[in-house]
Amino acid sequence: MAPRERWGEGVGMVARYVVAPHGGRRAHRDIASALAAAAARGGAAAVEIAPGRYEEALTVRGEVALVAVGGPGSVVVSRPRGAVLDAFGSVHIDGLVLIGRDADVVGCHAGTLTLERSEIRAHNGVGLHARPGTRLTLRDSVVRHGRTLFAGAEGVVERCRFVDAADNAVAVIEGADVSIGDSWIGGSLIHGVRVSDARARVTGCELTGTGKAALMADTRAELTVVGGRIDAVHAEAIMFSVQSRGSVDGTRVTDAEHGIAVASGADPVVRGCSFTDCRDTGINVQTAGRGRFEDCEVVGAGNVAVFSTKGGAPEVHGCRVIGGNVGVAVTEAARGRFTRLDIRDLTGSALRVFGDSRAVFERVRVERCSAGLDIWGGGGTTADVTDAAFHGFDLAAVSVLGQARVTLRRAVAERGPLGFGVAEDAQLFLHDCAARAVSSGGALAYGKGRLVARNLTVTGSEAFGLGGVDSAYLDVADSEFADCAATGARFADACGGRLVDCSVPGTRGVAVQANGRVDLVGLRTSLRVVPSAEPDERPPTIVNHFNGPVFNAAVHSAQLAWNNTSVIQRQTDEDGSAT
Repeated sequence: MAPRERWGEGVGMVARYVVAPHGGRRAHRDIASALAAAAARGGAAAVEIAPGRYEEALTVRGEVALVAVGGPGSVVVSRPRGAVLDAFGSVHIDGLVLIGRDADVVGCHAGTLTLERSEIRAHNGVGLHARPGTRLTLRDSVVRHGRTLFAGAEGVVERCRFVDAADNAVAVIEGADVSIGDSWIGGSLIHGVRVSDARARVTGCELTGTGKAALMADTRAELTVVGGRIDAVHAEAIMFSVQSRGSVDGTRVTDAEHGIAVASGADPVVRGCSFTDCRDTGINVQTAGRGRFEDCEVVGAGNVAVFSTKGGAPEVHGCRVIGGNVGVAVTEAARGRFTRLDIRDLTGSALRVFGDSRAVFERVRVERCSAGLDIWGGGGTTADVTDAAFHGFDLAAVSVLGQARVTLRRAVAERGPLGFGVAEDAQLFLHDCAARAVSSGGALAYGKGRLVARNLTVTGSEAFGLGGVDSAYLDVADSEFADCAATGARFADACGGRLVDCSVPGTRGVAVQANGRVDLVGLRTSLRVVPSAEPDERPPTIVNHFNGPVFNAAVHSAQLAWNNTSVIQRQTDEDGSAT
């Protein structure tokens, strides 16, 4: 393609200048002299440069194109120190290699600068610097080592490679507006792309091996990410911080410390993304971060798939979690709303709420996890769960401890030891819930836990349907405990409460093992009700010691020993003397 065609149409009459290292007819020996001639003549100019290495600094003004006639990489312009090319006007660079050190290798100071099929090597400095009010376009080019900086500028980056930047590969700051498409960014010591108080759109890019977040938005930035892949990064794949906004659609992340992190009041929208084999968390929201996450997938997270902590407040809809440790964790006074969750094959809890946090779960399905919902904390720790199914758990489908409060509506627990458990000073409210094929029990209150259930159904328990021990309190009505192997309802110790309008159908075990402290009102059953004695009516425990000492009066603070070869006996009389 001819220089004029590559430069673009509509530029008017273009003066042609030739540069050759060894001179020639009407040829300039260096690029600077050709630029000086073009400036003296004025108007649009095309400088065609023969292959070679040119040790010079270039200042390009006006409407000028610099073209490597031997093709990309055939012309090398370098300096031992300082800037290599400063552009003022409408400048087009095609096929050059620009090498500099300790400075901005290429600077766009005014107007527009376009680089195509070029390479910039920046040692100890900035590769490209677009200053406020300018426009920089970078196509089919490579930037090595140095940073590409858009400060208050507009920019377009297409099909480029950014290799081993000693800082951020691309920085978009101070109100800049940049679009980056179909590019590769690898090996940056800090970020791949950092957007700060500016706007950027990153489409179809691949980022790998960054020292910190591959994509970073901070200080009220707006970052839009579409497609692309991020892998093998040392920190977050994507990070939104300090009131940043934006969206992430259809991006795949593999082998990051955190798949995506949101902090300090940031609030992105994330849709259709996958986070695989993240070493710590897949989705991490903290310190007043928010965000809406739709139809995402987290596979094999090392610690927590979806983590809300330290005041985070995400909304998560249609998320799928497969493998790993914990599914969703809400901790340290965080919040969250989670709907349409599908969680499978975890070694830990599917749902976890700790430390004065609040969570709402709707339409949740849990398969083959160690535990379903695990909640513990002070009185401010709450969870509301609606339309949940827990299948194939190893411990309990729902466990509530501390002073936490949980409300379940239309929850089903199936194939595990215990369906629903509450203990310590916690409270558990069950509405239209069911437990099936449990090996230990359907619902259990112990410690000082409080269990309130309406329309609870337990079927096929291998032990009991409903249980209360210690000082727990149970208020259960309109419920059924069917075909339980040992006991439909079992109450022991000092637990109290009431069982109202409940039924215990079946042909095995007993209907109720009562302790006299739980009122049975309107019980329907054909099985036996077995009473047990009140705790204070039990006979005292008597221990007989044979071949021991005989006391004829009251003895206090005595110590006894048997089968010792040596015994020292001391006695303190009423006057305080010892014998």
